[in-house]
Amino acid sequence: MAGIQEIIRVEDDNTLSFGNHLMDEKKKVINFEVDGHIYKVKTYDEITRLEKNGRLLFESVPGTTVHNFSVSDKIIDFKVEGTEDAQITLELEADQEYRIYINQVQVGKMKSNLAGKVSFSVDFSSCEMQSVTIKKA
Repeated sequence: MAGIQEIIRVEDDNTLSFGNHLMDEKKKVINFEVDGHIYKVKTYDEITRLEKNGRLLFESVPGTTVHNFSVSDKIIDFKVEGTEDAQITLELEADQEYRIYINQVQVGKMKSNLAGKVSFSVDFSSCEMQSVTIKKA
């Protein structure tokens, strides 16, 4: 798969796809409205960042392309692709424990900090899209 040419879009299953890790120059989309929420995306090969209603939701360094991103009360689920290993940060609920799964294998359990941030790495050495699921413990 390739980057999202329109930078952010709503898929048929009502999930979000965003980012384009193949861009050399930074691109932004602001005021993208979905179900009354306002999203802002900034993406290029060095960073991909998604904000929801002015708060960080997702950030990867270097940039990635994210497919079928969905968030519920207990589960965050998405597929991600990139050309280099990426550090991903999500802003979730503060002081909560989460289990992180990559390709259905639990790779860690961590507690979010007081700001609600959880960070982990995704390995792209296999050059394949990685499936990520974060479950509230």
